[in-house]
Amino acid sequence: MSLQVKAGVSLKPFNSFGVDVTARLFAEAYSDDDVRQALAYASEHEVPLLVIGGGSNLLLTGDIDALVLRMASYGIRLLSDDGERVVVEAEAGEPWHPFVQYTLAQGWAGLENLSLIPGTVGAAPMQNIGAYGVEIKDVFAGLTALDRQTGELRDFNLEECCFSYRDSLFKQQAGRWLILRVRFALSRAAHLHLEYGPVRQRLTEQGVDQATPTDVSRAICSIRSEKLPDPAVLGNAGSFFKNPLVPATHVAQLKVRYPDLVAYPQPEGQMKIAAGWLIERAGWKGFREGDAGVHKLQALVLVNYGNATGPQLLNLALRIQKDIAERFQVDLEMEPNRY
Repeated sequence: MSLQVKAGVSLKPFNSFGVDVTARLFAEAYSDDDVRQALAYASEHEVPLLVIGGGSNLLLTGDIDALVLRMASYGIRLLSDDGERVVVEAEAGEPWHPFVQYTLAQGWAGLENLSLIPGTVGAAPMQNIGAYGVEIKDVFAGLTALDRQTGELRDFNLEECCFSYRDSLFKQQAGRWLILRVRFALSRAAHLHLEYGPVRQRLTEQGVDQATPTDVSRAICSIRSEKLPDPAVLGNAGSFFKNPLVPATHVAQLKVRYPDLVAYPQPEGQMKIAAGWLIERAGWKGFREGDAGVHKLQALVLVNYGNATGPQLLNLALRIQKDIAERFQVDLEMEPNRY
């Protein structure tokens, strides 16, 4: 068996919060065969299998009594190119931001708004990651996943993935599908999305008149670097809460009391409220208790100042949820997967 299984491994290097918990068993998968071996090993030894990528969407609240399998498969392939549209496939273990930069270097547009998002390619469809007006579903061309129930491979198209805001079939059926590789439909002609957030303003500040996809990527990297702490310096999982979808009627009621409430129209009479605005307005921005806190510049980000435990971070998140529900009658949903 080529799969190397180790016992008693600290997961501190493998989660962006930097929480120090121990995995009963740990292995890294560099190929489809390694994945199958891990499934067989877990079944034979009657232990659960927990699959992770970059660990940037995890909150670990205790030692993990399972075989933790980190996806470490790498590779990028151009599948088709008709001169206008390309389809590119990347292995699940590819780090997301370097993959985005690779596509831009090839002259392929479409992923620039998703620059500097942490994590791996395989995790991107799970959450239907999105930023600045673009989501994975907008550039998705398919993926290949392994069915953990049958051991068979299956290809998924856009419709079958059931993408919605920070959600997908793979999140809804967590534990069943193991994403192996993802395909993206990109363009040689730029179709820029500059309407969301301060992207256009940042381009102007940088002296860019006729923006290219690479210019947009640089602007977004600049904005994100200012707003979001580097996990290598300050443990965090990026945006900790989803922006809640609420009825437009409730937003109208809130705006009577809070005229500066930040909310964006959505289909079917819904509006998306900026969760960071709610948390900041409630006074949590910059809050710290021990080594668990809310970032001083971005209220949507919970941080580990050094030695915070998973339960301490979770307790802080629960307190914020309770306060927001009581103040605004809005329920916040946590983004990271919790174990």
